[in-house]
Amino acid sequence: MNVIRGLFVTGTDTGVGKTIVTGALVAALRAEKRNIGVWKPVQSGALLGSGETDAERLLQYTGIHERAEDVAPFTFQAPLTPMLAAKQDGVDITLQEIISAGQPLANRYESILIEGAGGVAVPLTEDSLVVDLISELRTPALIVARTGLGTINHTLLTVSYLQQHGVPIVGFILNDGESDEIYNDSSITTNAELIERYCGIPFLGRFPRLMDELNTELLIQVIREKIQLTPIRHALQFNPWRRNEVENNGN
Repeated sequence: MNVIRGLFVTGTDTGVGKTIVTGALVAALRAEKRNIGVWKPVQSGALLGSGETDAERLLQYTGIHERAEDVAPFTFQAPLTPMLAAKQDGVDITLQEIISAGQPLANRYESILIEGAGGVAVPLTEDSLVVDLISELRTPALIVARTGLGTINHTLLTVSYLQQHGVPIVGFILNDGESDEIYNDSSITTNAELIERYCGIPFLGRFPRLMDELNTELLIQVIREKIQLTPIRHALQFNPWRRNEVENNGN
């Protein structure tokens, strides 16, 4: 079993805004003088040095001074699920290799926010999905979902899948993203309330579409104004996995 102090940020799909939300959360927590790091275990779709990878964006958003290759030890160019992207590059990675590659980074910080690849059922290796990495790390999960139509279904399915694997869920954040469609979408007024009602997972806030040029100070301000940080701070300090295991052992 591998235990890393932190929180795993997963999504209901690819392109839902995990990177900007993760980066903004880390920036806000670091502004509180917390020694928080960020880790992208596997990424695909661009190469380091392009400025287009999630790891490079995370470093830009947070202001953390790390090498991008340390934040993302496994990077593949093909815009495919990590397992297929690695195979296309002739690389065969295992879950334990992914974890071992991130351990030195995690050890440098009090805790770390980990950004997943796509959703919880995305294949990472030949025999493991993203949810298996979360389970192996023993980190609670935070879900990032789209704001608009369809998000109830996607979010409830993600919650259910995580719960089936025993993963504690801190809450969910809805992200407006970059699409103009939300302005003509009447579902956005009730989606968060309905998700909470049907799954019992707390809504931690709505991350707005940002029209200004992104910088660390802007992201910190948005988190402070729009997102409930208390449950996230609590999960970083008191890992729900440990509480669940103590309760189970007691039974």
